[in-house]
Amino acid sequence: MKTAMELALARIEMLYIEKDSIHWEMFKNDCMEKEKEQIIDAFESARNIQDSDDISITYDWVNADEYYNKTYNQNK
Repeated sequence: MKTAMELALARIEMLYIEKDSIHWEMFKNDCMEKEKEQIIDAFESARNIQDSDDISITYDWVNADEYYNKTYNQNK
């Protein structure tokens, strides 16, 4: 599964960016790292709410990093 950020950056790259631009690669990597942090933070926040409200949900993932890697790093 691709994230919205991956799809947007790929589209921008296809339309506007020179393939060998080091600045573009740095920008793209920064965006992807920030998005990863946001996804992991959201997962952990949801899990904390679930834990504090005694809601029973079964997870297939042990932690947020595992969730991110299994969900979004499939094609890497």
